[in-house]
Amino acid sequence: MSPEHAQETRTLRGTLPPGSPDYVYLPVEVPPGVRELRVAYRYERPPVPPGTPGNALDIGVFDARGTALGGAGFRGWSGGARSEFFLRADEATPGYVPGPLRPGTWQLALGPYTVAPGGLPYEIEVTLVHGEPGGAVPVPRYPAERARGRGRDWYRGDCHLHSWHSDGRRTPAEIGALARAAGLDFLNSSEHNTHAGHPHWAEVAGDDLLVLLGEEVTTRNGHALAIGVDPGTFVDWRYRARDGEFGWFAREIRGAGGLVVPAHPYAECLGCAWKFGFAAADAVEVWNGPWTPDDEIALAAWDAALVTGVHGTGWLPAIGGSDAHRAPDLVGRPQTVVHADDLTRRALLSALRAGRCYVAESRHLTLSLTASGADGSRAGIGERLTVAPDTPVTVRLEVSGAPRCVPRLVTDQGTVFSTGPLPVTGAGEVEWRTTARYAAYVRAEVRHETAFGPRPGVMAAFTNPVFLGEAA
Repeated sequence: MSPEHAQETRTLRGTLPPGSPDYVYLPVEVPPGVRELRVAYRYERPPVPPGTPGNALDIGVFDARGTALGGAGFRGWSGGARSEFFLRADEATPGYVPGPLRPGTWQLALGPYTVAPGGLPYEIEVTLVHGEPGGAVPVPRYPAERARGRGRDWYRGDCHLHSWHSDGRRTPAEIGALARAAGLDFLNSSEHNTHAGHPHWAEVAGDDLLVLLGEEVTTRNGHALAIGVDPGTFVDWRYRARDGEFGWFAREIRGAGGLVVPAHPYAECLGCAWKFGFAAADAVEVWNGPWTPDDEIALAAWDAALVTGVHGTGWLPAIGGSDAHRAPDLVGRPQTVVHADDLTRRALLSALRAGRCYVAESRHLTLSLTASGADGSRAGIGERLTVAPDTPVTVRLEVSGAPRCVPRLVTDQGTVFSTGPLPVTGAGEVEWRTTARYAAYVRAEVRHETAFGPRPGVMAAFTNPVFLGEAA
């Protein structure tokens, strides 16, 4: 090997005991003249008794600018998805940010997700390759903020997706092809704890597909989607609810033009359950991937909180996302269907924030929910029909693409109207009459037929509410 490409390898060993801090930093001195940094790590995974967490160790890196919360020195994170990574000026492993290898003290960030009772022994090999930089730092090119829309219309999207830029197994191009096949008009990239993939979506986007950029902020007390932030926005995740930091980062997401959306808030995986409260949220992911009991819990909790919107004081819209990582995960199952002024980043985020959307299991299911007053006034999903308390209101639900599914209408009193299964054509209409005194809001569900009598079936679609009556 020529002198200008000489390399040196250092080995770091240690053992993390049970009760280790959430993040442990190992200093690595990077002298001038380093053109490439390579890191490979391994750790012991001894068998443990049933019900006892085993070892799981995440990894990332910060450069000489430091590890202060906020991420000035952040250069990448792969969690537990990779056993090695590299950085150069011109290129880096997916999940990591290419750029200058500044001399100084870098920090390997270890995240002991779980530690076995006997501790977590690890070994890390750090290789420094010396020489002149092999290429220029790439100038990032990001997706356009507008696609060819249909004006004010309903647009379908998947707000929660993972590529190989975090722990997914699909490339952005593969995800783009699957999104188009699923009938999507937009998607939101949401890699775990890194923004490094943002520039890699430009070639995926097109006139027929708008790509929003984001992150899944994966803390030890729950995950939050940053949806539609400015390109290149990084959101730190190294805090717990007790630290009081989340409100600051929620404001950072909004300051970057995005939405703050707690993801799968009642999921059972370790660290997934949402502990930060919902005061700083713009919406909540009620439906995540295939419909499961934790989605049912999320739906019930969300519905119970809708009464806060009765008097016009704020309420949290519900959205859905596939959280697809790899086959057989289906991109666009479920998908959020948004009534927006156009297919642009600003219009979509405005409509999501207002709750003008419903969630459906696929492109084949379409629904419409409206409430009309006797004077001809009308409101749709996410809107308010302003009527006197005893004014008659007609609620109309139209469904297509839902064979043998059961439509239901739900208000602040619970399920107030349900029909038999729709015909095999999947199309049907229902009407229900009420007043604002009787129903403060009404929303719709479409569920698959079940053989268990009154027990609700798996969700096929649900809407955000239409509010009825005067706002306070």
